[in-house]
Parts: sequence; structure tokens; C-alpha cells
Amino acid sequence: MHHKTDLNNLAARLLRQPVGKRTIIAIAGPPGSGKTTAANTLVDKLNTSRPSCAAILSMDGYHYDDRVLRQMGRLERKGAPDTFDVDGLVHMLTRLRENTAETIAVPKFDRHIEVARAGAYLIPRACDYVVVEGNYLLLDVPPWDRLAEFFDITLMIETPIETLRDRLTQRWQQLGYDHMVSMQKIEDNDLPNGLLVTEHSRSPDLILESS
Repeated sequence: MHHKTDLNNLAARLLRQPVGKRTIIAIAGPPGSGKTTAANTLVDKLNTSRPSCAAILSMDGYHYDDRVLRQMGRLERKGAPDTFDVDGLVHMLTRLRENTAETIAVPKFDRHIEVARAGAYLIPRACDYVVVEGNYLLLDVPPWDRLAEFFDITLMIETPIETLRDRLTQRWQQLGYDHMVSMQKIEDNDLPNGLLVTEHSRSPDLILESS
């Protein structure tokens, strides 16, 4: 049986840990499940109690560029597991785990321009909590299964499919896509990717119920 939690309980649990030991937390879930919001909320709660103790690393920062995906013939499936630089993410998690550099620059995906920006922000050595968020963090297939060793705590967000569909529709329309194109992106790409997440991920330590 999975243990369920909420962000308040998780933040309190993390803050009880000794200061000076880095903890890496993974938040996974299908597209539209609210991973980014959950990660930001958790980091805000931690930093409110202990300033500058927490930061985010987003899996989406490791999207291949559209030009690369076009060459691969995979642009239409951008967001599928094979459209990410998993080796790059493994390398970054290794650096964050070793925590020997004074600061580590990490990338961030800018959804408005569909481009990952390198060195978007810095994670200092003194940061005790790194919250990693992304669809495929718990995926139990190569090469994604290489990520397992880096996470101290893993969470999966459970979200009803109709909620996912509503949120994804709103997301694509806010980005300027019409209803027909939005539906095509959701049914042909987002929801199949979400099914992959729910059916082929390792069991998480905790279940986070979607808000």
C-alpha cells in the first residue's frame, strides 16, 4: 500500500533532517499533473522556514532542441522519453549529489519559446534540498532507470485523466494553439506519454494527491 502525503507534511518531514546534508527529492507524474506547481510550492515552504535551503531542477531543461528533434524525425513527439538528453540529466544529478562545486548552474525549459535555457539559475553548495520534477523520473526502462540511485525520496502525483485533459487543454490554448491543434497534441502525445508514466514507473515512496 502506498503512503499518501501532502506538501505540508513533506516539508515538515524534510525540515526535521540534520542541516548540511543534501537531500534530492523526485516529483514525477503525467503531463498536466501539476509537478511544477508542486515542486515550486514545496521549495517555497522549505525556504520560508529556512531561507535559501531549497532549489528546483526541472527534467524539462534537458529537452533536445527543436532543430535536433527535426533531424531525428521526432519533433511531433517532443516530450516523449526519447526526446530528452538523459545522459546530461544523469551528469547533472551526479554533480548535485557530489556537491563539491561552490555553485552549479542548471538549465530551465522556457515553454513560451519552446527552448531550454542553459545556466538559467544557480544552485549553491549550501542548498540542502534539491527538488527534481519531471514526467519520467521514476520510469523503469533504460536509460531512465539510471536516475533511481540519485533520489532520496520519490513522489508520484495521482491525477484523474479528465483533470489532465482539462489542464493540458488550458495549457496549450494559453500558449496560443487553437482547440483543434490543442486536442491533437493532447491525444497524440501528452496522454500517451502520461500512460507510459503511470504504467512503467517504479513504485514511489509517497503518493501526492493532485490538488
